[in-house]
Amino acid sequence: MKKIISGKVREVYDLEDGRMVIVTTDRISAFDVILPTMITDKGKVLNALANFWFDYTKDIVKNHMISSDLKDMPAEFQKPEFEGRTILVKKLKMIPYEVIVRGYMFGSMYEAYKRGEPFLGHKFDKEYKQAEKLDQPIVTPSTKAEEGHDINVTLQYMKDDLGEELGTKIEQAALAIYKKCYEHAKANGIIIADTKFEFGLDENGDLVLGDEVLTPDSSRFWDASKYEVGGSPASYDKQFVRDWLKEHNLAGDPNIKEIPADVVAKTSAIYKECQERICHV
Repeated sequence: MKKIISGKVREVYDLEDGRMVIVTTDRISAFDVILPTMITDKGKVLNALANFWFDYTKDIVKNHMISSDLKDMPAEFQKPEFEGRTILVKKLKMIPYEVIVRGYMFGSMYEAYKRGEPFLGHKFDKEYKQAEKLDQPIVTPSTKAEEGHDINVTLQYMKDDLGEELGTKIEQAALAIYKKCYEHAKANGIIIADTKFEFGLDENGDLVLGDEVLTPDSSRFWDASKYEVGGSPASYDKQFVRDWLKEHNLAGDPNIKEIPADVVAKTSAIYKECQERICHV
């Protein structure tokens, strides 16, 4: 067993038998900096949400989950500190794209729309306000860069690269997952404005959903009760931390020493509320 990835949030271990162990930590990053202060139970919340969605969408596409029970894992992980934040998964041949599904006119898409420009191959015939729901969600992939920022590309670019058949399978799976999960979240007071998925291929060449899925770290979750078209809706994510960093001129500062306890507590509560609503815990 060897550690193969130590990411901003996750530690990934290769069991070298076609399986991996993924541990979701309480680390938090903002403005491309891993912050020095942990967010209490954030890793457990992300893990619980992803596991819920993996189970909820397994009728649409296979996923990499094998078990979340520590008893099924090597002895090194059968310890209290790994409980609730560790999963055993199938190792996949990962597809080198993040697949972003956007359901609302927001962010960089809205900026392009305001300039009258197409957005990654998508043209919009009707008039939209900021944060308005699109007539239909769209898929906009991005390449996964080894270093630096990912690069947004058109859906056709991905299909040309991977082949029309596989590219279309990915597009259809991403849209189907988004639509099913959107309805569940909306019924529980959360709007999934956009999200990213990662897919891989298993030993049979079948498409498999991997990485994490529909967490506040990989998605834009809005509070439905506070949602209004035309503004920037309140979100369930690390925006509270981002705002504190900007307010104190610390955004992107690699030398930041500590996040205050009240900011940590508030951020932890936001993540937990998201889990409670979606998972009914």
